[in-house]
Amino acid sequence: MNQEVLERRSELLKKNIHQMLLQDNQHGISRQDNMFLQQMIKELHQTSHELNTAR
Repeated sequence: MNQEVLERRSELLKKNIHQMLLQDNQHGISRQDNMFLQQMIKELHQTSHELNTAR
């Protein structure tokens, strides 16, 4: 994948993860949302790995 695409994907994942963590801390999140959060974190780690490999 293109490095710019990976960087943009990483930014979006970080933003979405941050919003979800804020919601979890303030009000809690459902089991389904928690599973979605875990999936986004996995995707962020994968994207970070791909970015580091591309550099």
